[in-house]
Amino acid sequence: QLQLVESGGGLVHAGDSLTLSCAASGRTLSDYIVAWFRRPPGQERVLVGRITRAGGSTYFSDSVKGRFTLSRDNAKNTVHLHMNSLKPEDTAVYYCAAGPTYYTLDFWGQGTQVTVSS
Repeated sequence: QLQLVESGGGLVHAGDSLTLSCAASGRTLSDYIVAWFRRPPGQERVLVGRITRAGGSTYFSDSVKGRFTLSRDNAKNTVHLHMNSLKPEDTAVYYCAAGPTYYTLDFWGQGTQVTVSS
């Protein structure tokens, strides 16, 4: 069983940067596609971005494109979400998920809170 734990959330100011980590245990994370989602206050969960197994291809939603990037650290069995130029509207609980395809994300973390003050 693959287990995921997010970390790195916190309270930052608009314009700051923050890196979230999704650490895996139980299985090799590079065997899975990894996606990040977020749930803003009072809203539904939405996709932020995703990265392929090899890490060579990423996709981001329009709301974060150009500000967020994803990277894999296979030695640490971890995927990082690098967030730059943060805005108050980026405030949300951020979740990582992994699975064999983009449509079968079988494993989820518990989430980490990111709050961006104006």
